Amino acid sequence: YPNAGLPNEMGEYDETPEWTAGCLKKMAEEGLLNIAGGCCGTTPAHIRAIRNALASCPPRQRQTQNSPLVVSGLDAVVIDKAQNNFIHIGERTNVAGSAKFAKLIHAKAYEEASAIARKQIENGASVIDINMDDAMLDARACMTSFLSRIGVEPDVARVPVMIDSSSWDVVSAGLCHLQGHGIVNSISLKDGEDEFLRRARHIRSMGASVVIMAMDETGQADTFQRKVDVVRRSYRLLMDKAGFRP
Repeated sequence: YPNAGLPNEMGEYDETPEWTAGCLKKMAEEGLLNIAGGCCGTTPAHIRAIRNALASCPPRQRQTQNSPLVVSGLDAVVIDKAQNNFIHIGERTNVAGSAKFAKLIHAKAYEEASAIARKQIENGASVIDINMDDAMLDARACMTSFLSRIGVEPDVARVPVMIDSSSWDVVSAGLCHLQGHGIVNSISLKDGEDEFLRRARHIRSMGASVVIMAMDETGQADTFQRKVDVVRRSYRLLMDKAGFRP
C-alpha cells in the first residue's frame, strides 16, 4: 500500500497514477505481491491505474515445500529445526503461573501487568503465553483488555502471542484482538471431529497457528501408541480438511 510519493508544502503528492502503477507492476512481475492498493496521496485515478497495470499479473505463489513455521507480532519469529528448534516461551503472563501477575489482573492493573510481559521479552522470551483462566475472573474480558493494552506497546507487541485457554469463548475473543500471526493453545478431539475442525478452521481464518492436545473423545492419551494415534489423526484432519500447512 504505497503513498503516491511525498507531499509538498501544499500537501500535494508528487507521483502520477502511471508512475505509482508502474512501480507496483515491477514488483508484481518479480512475484513479490499478493495484493496491492493505495495509501496517502493516492486517488481513484491511482487505484484505477494500479488495477489496470496488475490485471495480467498473477499473485505471488506461496512456497510450501520445506517451509518453516513463522509466527509474529510486529517482528517475525522463524522456528526452523535446523537453526533454532528451541524457543523460549514466557509463561509469567499466566494467572496460574504467576501470583504477581494474577494479583495485577484481579486489580485490573493492566499497565503494571504488561511490564511483566516486557521483562520476559527482555530476558529472552521469543513468544509470550497469556492465560486468564481463573474462576474469579471474567477471562474473556481480561484477555481482550490485556491484549489491547500490550498491542499499543511496541516493545511488547513485537513478539508473537500464544493465547492459552481451556475456554473456546476466550480463545475466539482473544483472536479478534491479536495482531500478527499468533498461536492458540490449544484445541483437541475431545469434543469430536466436527468441533475440532470448526475451531481449527476458525483459527486458520484468523491467521494463527495451533497447538494440539493429545486427547480425543475417550480422554487423555495415556500410552505411547494412543499418543501416536491421536496426534496422527489430528494432523491428518488439519492437513486434509482444515487447510493447514505442516
